[in-house]
Amino acid sequence: MPFREMSLDEVAEYLHLRPEDIQTLVKRNEIPCEKRGGRVVFRRHEVDAWASQRILGLGSKPLKEYHDRTTAATRKLLPGEALMSCLVKPEYVFPSLKGKTRASILRELASLADKTELVSDAHELLQSLEEREALCPTGLPGGLAVPHPRHHLPYLFQESFLLVARSAQDIPFGAPDGEPTRIFFLLACQDERLHLHTLARICLMAQKTQLVARLLDAPDAESMYQQLMECEAEALQSKND
Repeated sequence: MPFREMSLDEVAEYLHLRPEDIQTLVKRNEIPCEKRGGRVVFRRHEVDAWASQRILGLGSKPLKEYHDRTTAATRKLLPGEALMSCLVKPEYVFPSLKGKTRASILRELASLADKTELVSDAHELLQSLEEREALCPTGLPGGLAVPHPRHHLPYLFQESFLLVARSAQDIPFGAPDGEPTRIFFLLACQDERLHLHTLARICLMAQKTQLVARLLDAPDAESMYQQLMECEAEALQSKND
């Protein structure tokens, strides 16, 4: 139920933060909410969008702390600590996207996602991807972007998965450093907790390893897949050091 309302305590549990952390965010007007008398009410879909963008902008230390907090909850959904091997199949890696603009890349990614036969409505997926990018771009510094739907609707996907793709040329994708993007992770999750944790995992991999450079240098899809698995293992190891 992405459009339902949530209390402060529910939001804290959902985001793996302390209630006092949420109270601080409310006081600073840093989280979307509505004050009704003595109560503070949050809308689920607004919290989802805010949380996704917050994760994309976290620095090294707060990202690690958030990632650690979400790991335990996600283990209830997946058997082990590794996410990439659970969400990415070798056939979900595409080394040569043909798109030349952000719009054409999104169309191509939505079409490729539809071919997995895990998408219930490809048109709705594309529309939600476009809405998310219009709201706030998902490009990260260093040449990586993580497109994902604006709203997390469980019925949109038959199961959670992740596409990894590389464009043939530089794509302006709204990254905060102003640099173009060539590596794309299309994140398609049924469960919001898994979505947020996977988003944090991808950001952790980008910060702790040479993820983008290694995916760019890989000669083919098989090599890209192998580099992805190795980067995740290295990121998890560095997190525990």
